[in-house]
Amino acid sequence: MASTQIGFSEFMAARWGPLYRTAYLLTGDRHEAEDLLQGALARTCVRWDSIRDKGAADAYVRRAMVHAASRQWGKRGREVVTDEVPDLGHFGGLDVRADHLALWAEIRRLPPRMRATLVLRYVEDLTEAATAHELGCSVGAVKSQTHHALKRLRAALPDLQLAEETS
Repeated sequence: MASTQIGFSEFMAARWGPLYRTAYLLTGDRHEAEDLLQGALARTCVRWDSIRDKGAADAYVRRAMVHAASRQWGKRGREVVTDEVPDLGHFGGLDVRADHLALWAEIRRLPPRMRATLVLRYVEDLTEAATAHELGCSVGAVKSQTHHALKRLRAALPDLQLAEETS
């Protein structure tokens, strides 16, 4: 049993940063991100013995975060938590160049499902099928959400070069 706890502790220590970044991008608030990630990690710890492929633990935690965040989307509406960028020490590794800050501000204005779709597709680099699986929707819905989100971002930031959609 001790080796299982050590395995989870090692996983958590190694993956905290990237998973926190995802939580932050899903919530837009560092405190909510910490709560979201801690809750997902707590659920993962309880089920650690039943996770056969420890290499897929990232996906397990990420899916738990997406599901927990999606339960809050309807309750919160389109609330933007703050207009200020968090302290650089807690920015989750995001680049602070001016164009990235402008892009992040616009991404935070997107509806939560569009934001989650962009985070999973372009930050986590998931395929459309994997994103659909994480969000519990169809591949067509992922394509539609991605298309509409990028269209909104291009309209809001016409001088910023955003990657073209694939497929």
